[in-house]
Amino acid sequence: MALQESGEMYLETILVLSKKIPQVRSVDVGDYMGYSKPSVSRAIGLLKNGGYVLMDKNGFLTLTEEGKHVAMKIYERHTVLTKMLTGLGVSEEQAAEDACKMEHIISDETFAALKNFTANNTIAAMKTGCRNAALLINLTRFKSFEKEKTNYVK
Repeated sequence: MALQESGEMYLETILVLSKKIPQVRSVDVGDYMGYSKPSVSRAIGLLKNGGYVLMDKNGFLTLTEEGKHVAMKIYERHTVLTKMLTGLGVSEEQAAEDACKMEHIISDETFAALKNFTANNTIAAMKTGCRNAALLINLTRFKSFEKEKTNYVK
């Protein structure tokens, strides 16, 4: 089953919530995303049928390996793109909003190139004693994501 943008958003939300609360339910997903119970129920049903989510007898949601893979991919894109945009001077709020749109349409090849570019420029800035502290801080924040994302893998 090919996922739509909304399916990716649900998976990312379950991932994020699973780090904030011990057990995630559909109602938690709906509250977090601002969606109605029927909308969430339908989406979770589709994700279950697609093999991305499991629901136990108590209604608690768990990402399957495939669901976790997709969620981590989208979460990484969101985080990296947000940090890149704020590094360019975009406000935090606008950067997060734009990253949320971009994360679903950018190709794997383009994302890898942007990530590689940012990582290489972080190293170059450190080696040359970059005088632009804001640039160095924002580029270094990107590197911290690599460590941070491991916290989201169970």
